[in-house]
Amino acid sequence: MTPLEELRHSCSHVLATAMLRLFPETKLDIGPPTETGFYYDVDLDHKLTAEDLEKIEAEMKRVIEENQAFTRQEVSREEAAAIIKQIGQERYKLGRLADIPEGEKISFYRNGEFTDLCAGTHVRYTKQIKAFKLLSIAGAYHRGDEHNRQLQRIYGTAFPTKDELAAYLTQLEQARLRDHRRLGKDLKLFVIDDAVGQGLVLWTPAGAVIRQELQTFIAAELRKQGYHQVFTPHIGRLELYRTSGHFPYYRDSQYPPVIERETLARLAHEGCSCAQLANKLTEGDIDGYLLKPMNCPHHIKIYASQPHSYRDLPVRLAEFGTVYRWEQSGELNGMTRVRGFTQDDAHLFCTEEQIPQEIIGCLALVKIILATLGIADYRVRVGLRDPDSAKYTGDPANWDKAEAACREAAKTLGVSFTEEPGEAAFYGPKIDFIIKDVIGREWQLGTVQVDYNLPQRFDLSYIGADNQSHRPVMIHRAPFGSMERFVGVLIEHFAGDFPTWLAPEQVRVLPISDKVGDYARELATRLKAENIRVTLDEHSDKLGAKIRRTEVEKVPYALVVGGKEAEARAVSVRSRAKGDEGVMPFETYIEKLRTEVVTRALPERKKQ
Repeated sequence: MTPLEELRHSCSHVLATAMLRLFPETKLDIGPPTETGFYYDVDLDHKLTAEDLEKIEAEMKRVIEENQAFTRQEVSREEAAAIIKQIGQERYKLGRLADIPEGEKISFYRNGEFTDLCAGTHVRYTKQIKAFKLLSIAGAYHRGDEHNRQLQRIYGTAFPTKDELAAYLTQLEQARLRDHRRLGKDLKLFVIDDAVGQGLVLWTPAGAVIRQELQTFIAAELRKQGYHQVFTPHIGRLELYRTSGHFPYYRDSQYPPVIERETLARLAHEGCSCAQLANKLTEGDIDGYLLKPMNCPHHIKIYASQPHSYRDLPVRLAEFGTVYRWEQSGELNGMTRVRGFTQDDAHLFCTEEQIPQEIIGCLALVKIILATLGIADYRVRVGLRDPDSAKYTGDPANWDKAEAACREAAKTLGVSFTEEPGEAAFYGPKIDFIIKDVIGREWQLGTVQVDYNLPQRFDLSYIGADNQSHRPVMIHRAPFGSMERFVGVLIEHFAGDFPTWLAPEQVRVLPISDKVGDYARELATRLKAENIRVTLDEHSDKLGAKIRRTEVEKVPYALVVGGKEAEARAVSVRSRAKGDEGVMPFETYIEKLRTEVVTRALPERKKQ
């Protein structure tokens, strides 16, 4: 373990020590370190509360002050079982003991009166834990299986210093304020309704504006690069996905197949069990349909629908295609983890010689998107196959060529990149963009993948300059990744305060009184004619209330108009970026606004 992991792992043991002091009947499961802290799963009839967390945290501080030493003891399997029974923790710990492979060392760690089955490692003394915080309580099924007992998971975090802990807690508070689920509801951007289904996003009019603006933006860039727009159905025959390799190998992450009624009736008449039906689907003895988990097989069939010459290549097909994945309910999270999502998907069919340039073109597109949105902090990951894994299909020689092409393309980006074995798709290596948002969190967004495998599976070809048949190479790319996830990330990145070109409502006109109603309506009409998304607040509220409402609803511009503005054909401009910008002629303002929208400018934020 790294020193930080050791610290957090030690803190989880201190947590368990405090729990047993306060709640001696507690049965313990596991308490590992995590990327952001630690947790411990506990079985306790008493439902823990926020007040309990405070008591547990106080007891943990007492344990730390006792400066207990962490000591390791290696034992035989029989001795381990005896120790577990002696300390009264056999309910879960005996099962964890059984998980340890034969021949592997079995060890316990002791601090003070607490003993735990644990491989380690830990800090030497509890006083080395300088800064920690318990964060929350959540339900967690034992071993992640919903058929097992639900335990209480206590989350916490720890850092080497109090300053680092304070910075992290500030980040958590920022994340709470920026949570796209809360802001999405407050700003009326999207809805997830149980009657429709969890993980299935309903884009409201305001959210649809953001999505449409992003699609319009990238579609224009695609036309510049010679892409052709296509449309494909949401469903396809199982045989299509058997050929691609998606079915049955990824069956657990797909919606169940749709089988024709006549086939189901015949199988029922024959007494076919569910297990037999699943086997028949796997073996291909019966056919059916599948909500598409990927767009690529459909694009492949468009390419294969007509003969191609080397002069036609590269063929670049693009689609905003909706796909469906059966994510576990516990993994769903607003817009960032869903069961139906739309990818800004494209597939390029090219010669081997064209691969480097095509990858560079795909990467350039991702860079344009990130630069336009003001996302300058990102890293690049080259996902390679794991030679020891059976997950990957295709000729190893082709994998070598594809991985080499990804490495060379990544070098052209001018940013550092890492190579990570095991991160490739099952059909080829990939390049991922990992962006860092304004509060320091990382998100995986755009991706580019090189694929020799699917063209072979589908027997794709083109006629080369030698008048012989050749196999094209396929490049998958999705700069946004998915529209749902990308917009969810943008909501949090901008805290709902979108740049003007993306904002669902760009301008709100605020008349001071009914006397200037005609002038206010004239302004709104003119703005609409300029294709500006504008509303007119004709409520009888005082001006201060109208301004506050505009700010809460995060409208980029408020145009205040009174008698003086109407007489001078001017507007008093208030922006979220700079606050009060003063009075200016309406024609001057509209020209300024037009330029801001057309150039997709990012506003300068007012100083805090």
